[in-house]
Amino acid sequence: MTSSALVTSASTDRIAEVSRNTAETRIRVRVNLDGTGQARLNTGIGFFDHMLEQIARHGLIDLEVQCDGDLHIDGHHSVEDVGIALGQAFARAVGDKKGLRRYGHAYVPLDEALSRVVVDFSGRPGLHLHIPFTAAMIGGFDTQLAHEFFQGFANHAGVTLHIDNLKGVNAHHQCETVFKAFARAVRAAIELDPRASGVIPSTKGTL
Repeated sequence: MTSSALVTSASTDRIAEVSRNTAETRIRVRVNLDGTGQARLNTGIGFFDHMLEQIARHGLIDLEVQCDGDLHIDGHHSVEDVGIALGQAFARAVGDKKGLRRYGHAYVPLDEALSRVVVDFSGRPGLHLHIPFTAAMIGGFDTQLAHEFFQGFANHAGVTLHIDNLKGVNAHHQCETVFKAFARAVRAAIELDPRASGVIPSTKGTL
């Protein structure tokens, strides 16, 4: 059984809150897309919290995530469901996408690692991800779960997302460059374009 509750404030504020409760996880996510990069995070997976903090800090998004998941099994359900809830919150917060720049991309290095992320708030979910991790675990984080997180986000935010780790030897660096590049790309895509105020960024007239 899954339950969801979406709440937003005034229409001029790009703020959304999502609650997602299942037999495997209980999650609350709140985003302010026009924030200052503040984060309050508690997923029970330290490295995952560290990655979510990168999204907040480098995306200039105020982000709150509280997740009580079945970590006695593993981190899969928690990481995937946080991605789903975060995607739902973004979808609600961007609203009708009028004035949105829509596209964003970023390259981010960290020592020997380099990653590229390109995002389109197209309304068409799609994930193309290539991260040749050099380790199976980073602390308590299973590196396979990076895919699950971004798949959940892309599906529920309605974005097309291309993620490529281009170089890297240290798995921590590989993952961190991906999340930082994701944050920077999203920040560019959700920025409001003063030259296109009130305009849907599509020749179709809808996204």
